Amino acid sequence: MKAFVYERYGGPEVLELRDVDKPVPDPDQLLVRVRASSVNALEWHAVTGRPSLVRMAGGLRKPKQVALGTDFAGTVEAVGGKVTDFEPGDEVFGARTGAYAEYVCVRADRGVVKKPANITFEQAAAVPVAGITALEGLRDKGGLQAGWKVLVNGASGGVGTFAVQIAKALGAEVTAVCSTANVETAGRIGADRVIDYTREDFTRDRDHYRLLLDVSGTRSWFDCRRVLTDDGTCVVVGSPDNGFWLGPLKHSAGMAISAIGSRQKVVSFFASITKESLQALSAMLESGKVTPVIDRSYELNRLPEALAYLGEGHARGKIVVSIPG
Repeated sequence: MKAFVYERYGGPEVLELRDVDKPVPDPDQLLVRVRASSVNALEWHAVTGRPSLVRMAGGLRKPKQVALGTDFAGTVEAVGGKVTDFEPGDEVFGARTGAYAEYVCVRADRGVVKKPANITFEQAAAVPVAGITALEGLRDKGGLQAGWKVLVNGASGGVGTFAVQIAKALGAEVTAVCSTANVETAGRIGADRVIDYTREDFTRDRDHYRLLLDVSGTRSWFDCRRVLTDDGTCVVVGSPDNGFWLGPLKHSAGMAISAIGSRQKVVSFFASITKESLQALSAMLESGKVTPVIDRSYELNRLPEALAYLGEGHARGKIVVSIPG
């Protein structure tokens, strides 16, 4: 089968499309014929080896794991002997290392669920990492309750476009912060109010929010706390900081330290791919409450271009990768 691998750190040019052995499912696994995947900051950090913390976990001089990609959507081709809730022909989506390939094996009880019939493979492949990050940030770390006022700073990227829709699906009143070019999209996906940060400073907003999901990471804690209620929470998801050692973690750590002693809280986290979260997202997709926003689509052989576009930092929604076959 065809699969992308990387054996050294660098830019998108280090990716190589190779012929590799087709995987064989273990008794508790599914073999999925991948029809689509997508790109995330996760893959960007893995390939570039930045920040340095990535290399501490993934290999100091070269990657320990040469397979790449996480999000996938496709069709079950075979099931292991212990699998009872899937069968060949089922359309599924989920997350598994090595998804930039024609086939992937995934445990049936973990990172895979059935795909709703009303969305395409490309739409489904856009969901797992970004959708779960938004869901867990809002619901699990932010404790979102119906009726809360929620601010999403960075509402135009992959995580941000899911966050606006998920917050609405959970009953929140949502204000989205984005650039002029993305104001229309933010309104279309359900934001009750949109702040164009090129024209208005959201940290001087007249409203106060119980929850701020900070996807952009562009402002300090002392700025952000002004728009929180006295018991409000800021959940830090991302940051443009590309510092060599800590990268985006520098911003989240700085926010947390600055908030020490305050009744208002700062929370940062790493998303966990769970079956429960995938099922919750699947239900929102099936009901139409959440629809993935796709910026561009590339075929598998153009993956380096897709990753390079992600690295530019201007994606509006998700970048997907289709895998013909």
